[in-house]
Amino acid sequence: MEAFQRRVNADLEMKVIGDWFTTAIGLTFGDTRYVLQLEKGRIVGIAKARLDRPCAFGLRAPLGTWKKFLSPHPPPLHNDVFAMLARVPEFVLEGDTLTAMQNARALQRMMNVMRDTHA
Repeated sequence: MEAFQRRVNADLEMKVIGDWFTTAIGLTFGDTRYVLQLEKGRIVGIAKARLDRPCAFGLRAPLGTWKKFLSPHPPPLHNDVFAMLARVPEFVLEGDTLTAMQNARALQRMMNVMRDTHA
């Protein structure tokens, strides 16, 4: 997660498109959930989720689904966060979907950086 944070914060595209992406989001990998605090497209904090760490929205999936997304050559429908939301039933967007869609481009870029970091 720290390598992911460094890559997102150094990403030139995120600096351009993330200017309005200020919120807290959840990422759930199987039973492990993190809350990422974002300010203007930069990840300024990552913490294990607790009841006192609210977030606007989150992405949740079993670990196997995340592994497919993060693989160097993802299988069909696992290469993009929005393809997964549309066609992979176990990949779930939860919470304030309006906030997620208002920041869709920055969210998609952030998730692509995550995949590139892992690969």
